[in-house]
Amino acid sequence: MAVYEGARPRAITLPRRPRVVAGPALDRRRVRGAFRAGRRTNRLGIVLGAIVVAFMLAFFSLAQQVRVSATGLDIGRLGLERQRLDDAYADVTSDLNRLGHESAIRKQALDAGLGQLSEPLILPLR
Repeated sequence: MAVYEGARPRAITLPRRPRVVAGPALDRRRVRGAFRAGRRTNRLGIVLGAIVVAFMLAFFSLAQQVRVSATGLDIGRLGLERQRLDDAYADVTSDLNRLGHESAIRKQALDAGLGQLSEPLILPLR
């Protein structure tokens, strides 16, 4: 018989009793190899990932709020510009109504040095 390192010689007599006491033992838990080797899961990566996702969502929300407030400011600015244009239109319309009548035109002509026309000359037919 060959002898290998770590091999035990066979007993010729009756087999020995098992070393483990046979009794009502609890079922063994399955333990992962990483846990058995002393390497536990590193939750730091998961926590950092969650923080990054939370900040991304917060910045997205902030960007949307800034866009909404900028749109509100643009609407306000356009409303003020519309009011200014309406006021200018009312001024021009008022000036046209005031200056478009015959008396206003005659006054402007006299102020410019133009005189009143004389009576028209009627030429006889030949």
